[in-house]
Amino acid sequence: MPIPAPRFLLPAALLFLAACSEQKKAPAETAAPAPPPRPDTTLAAAPPATPARPDTAYVHDVAAYLAGQSVSKSSDLQPLAAQPAWQAFATDADKSWTSYHATRTTKIEQWAATELDSVRTASPTVFYPFSGPDLLNVVTMFPNSSTYVLVGLEPVGSVPRRATLSNPRLFPALKASLWSVLNFSFFRTNDMAVDLKSVELDGALPLIMLFAARTGHQIQEVRYVQLSTEGQLTAADSTVIRRPGPKVIPGVELTMLSPAGKEQKVQYFSADISDWKMGTNKEAVVQYVAGLGPLATYVKSATYLMHKPYFSKIRNLILTRSNYLLQDDSGIAMKYIPAVDWRFTYYGTYKRPINLFAKHYQPELTRVYTDTTNRPRPLPFGTGYNWRQNDSNLLLARRKTML
Repeated sequence: MPIPAPRFLLPAALLFLAACSEQKKAPAETAAPAPPPRPDTTLAAAPPATPARPDTAYVHDVAAYLAGQSVSKSSDLQPLAAQPAWQAFATDADKSWTSYHATRTTKIEQWAATELDSVRTASPTVFYPFSGPDLLNVVTMFPNSSTYVLVGLEPVGSVPRRATLSNPRLFPALKASLWSVLNFSFFRTNDMAVDLKSVELDGALPLIMLFAARTGHQIQEVRYVQLSTEGQLTAADSTVIRRPGPKVIPGVELTMLSPAGKEQKVQYFSADISDWKMGTNKEAVVQYVAGLGPLATYVKSATYLMHKPYFSKIRNLILTRSNYLLQDDSGIAMKYIPAVDWRFTYYGTYKRPINLFAKHYQPELTRVYTDTTNRPRPLPFGTGYNWRQNDSNLLLARRKTML
């Protein structure tokens, strides 16, 4: 696959494909020579899961393999990891991730350690709507939370089969799919779906696993789940995940250990959360998330969907059940956030949205960001569609009376 445009250019095609989990509207290379064998840096394999669930040692090795990291010495994937194609992919992946961590992760961690210190402490559950498989950014912002709830349009997917892992087209497909999130902080969702489908990666789960490995987490368990129309979380089988009925919300739950050894859960649900679509499943996502207790909500690169009237249910869920809201300007429009209930801290720079979303310009944000008596605080990294460091913005809203 051709190498995309250099990172300092944002091609027009990228802008039209930049939506992270955009919801449906309501009706109206030749392999490089093998480098020296890579050291085995994988953590000790976790104890096996219950028989009905995938073997967790294998699942973590698959995650490491997809991430270009060493698999365990006893892994069945060792022969694949010894091949020149994977060795070249892993070397290239290490370079990309080293650059990413130096330019983004370190800056985000330093910023969040100060600006989100009390928020992190008080945020055991983080809700990330319109996320797609982006575990990467949410665990960087909120590394110590107990539960992360992600929602996107991408299918749930499955743990890749060995035939997929041995497909030589896997490595360029992964590289192409990760390119925009590593360079611009958001997925080119449509391109990602095409790239991954071509090698039979069938949904969000493989990338969530990859991000878990690359953020230093050890996967302990993977299980399929579903939400009933009453918003109840129950176990699901692969048939439900592959072909969910119109009233079922399919999902997957990962249990993982953080680098510090803390057990954490990641739940991903494949759902259209526009008002009209949620009417078919009795707002199962809203019911479930509302029952999780007070939330910290994170919104980034959300295609300005919650600016629109037909995303009122998910917008109201966030505003009624969150103690904290961290978002860029593509999240909830300021006109919907009552200042009487919230305290606002502004970061970075607000400029007009990119041309694709020009109609979602907010004059009230321009007034705030040009106020010379209460200047916004610095934002030392880029995020969102205006992805350059000096063009990006974040808003931290804190509820005045905590839930």
